[in-house]
Amino acid sequence: MVLALQKELSLRKDEFKDEVVETIYFGGGTPSVLTSEEINSIIQTVYTHYQVAEHPEITLEANPDDLASATLSQREVNERSRKMVVERSRNHVFEDYKKAGINRLSIGIQSFFEEDLKLMNRAHNAQEAEDCIREAKQYFDNISIDLIYGIPDMTNERWIQNIEKALSFGVPHISSYALTVEPKTALASFIKKGIIKNVDDAAAQEHFNILLDKMEEAGFESYEISNFGKPGFFSKNNTAYWQQKKYIGIGPSAHSFDGERRGWNINNNPKYIKAIENNELPSEVEVLSKTDQYNEYVMTGLRTIWGVSLDRIQDDFGEEFHSYILKQADKYLKEHLLVVANNTLKATKKGRFLADGIAADLFMLNLG
Repeated sequence: MVLALQKELSLRKDEFKDEVVETIYFGGGTPSVLTSEEINSIIQTVYTHYQVAEHPEITLEANPDDLASATLSQREVNERSRKMVVERSRNHVFEDYKKAGINRLSIGIQSFFEEDLKLMNRAHNAQEAEDCIREAKQYFDNISIDLIYGIPDMTNERWIQNIEKALSFGVPHISSYALTVEPKTALASFIKKGIIKNVDDAAAQEHFNILLDKMEEAGFESYEISNFGKPGFFSKNNTAYWQQKKYIGIGPSAHSFDGERRGWNINNNPKYIKAIENNELPSEVEVLSKTDQYNEYVMTGLRTIWGVSLDRIQDDFGEEFHSYILKQADKYLKEHLLVVANNTLKATKKGRFLADGIAADLFMLNLG
């Protein structure tokens, strides 16, 4: 698989020949199962075939349990010895990642409460979550942690405690998402059987509003609905995505975007590897129509602090689109869910939780 990833990078180098790589992101699944040597080999392949910025942001996604690679079981050693082995193992992993070129970690904490982690079927426990962050901070300044809200039976008080616990570690970036129930998961089954309450949208919205207030008080800026950063610590990768910059996705199921076309790789590992070995790109490409490009810009822009430029709508898409978006936005402007400032359409604090639904109502459906 690693050789295939490297070869795909080589095969696609011409797609980025006029671009400078500003961010490399190891995400989707569990990239932390790779060794530091494998990670470094992929990074070096990027440097070989692409023009890379002087100080690129290189992020690795990981879960606390991924970062603890101790091999001794609880049966072999007592709990105290096991904890020491786990801590040494984690520190070794962090040091190796830093040497490999990683300069930013995104850690999937999700919650600091045991009951939440069990409900979400997470492999780590609350203590491991805390220990992982403390140890990571010894090696990395740029750390992001993920938190989930809208969990069934999560009170406002527990959510506030979760946020405050996250802030207590002094990390400069926090991503927070509402719990979604995916079909054919244990959680979906438990909800269907009535063992666990279903997700409450009203409670999730209340949690989101609490999150906005607490993060603002702590000096974070919500540069995108789910992403909060201290000044100088906005994720370059996230920012590029939401500002519709060009990107290449490498590996099975990875998506790519160049402003006019969207591509995606096959989601079958053996077929992916076989195609790459045969010098074939196992991907499909969709050419975005003018309407598609407009809709994507509205969807991404409305989620961010940068909003949707009405000047860009006029210049890139024409008067028909410009008139349409103003007409569709009118009721949301009157309800103070949207606002126009400096000829830019933005969601208000009140409207941010509803931004995706509002964006859908601004979509153009009948033009090519």
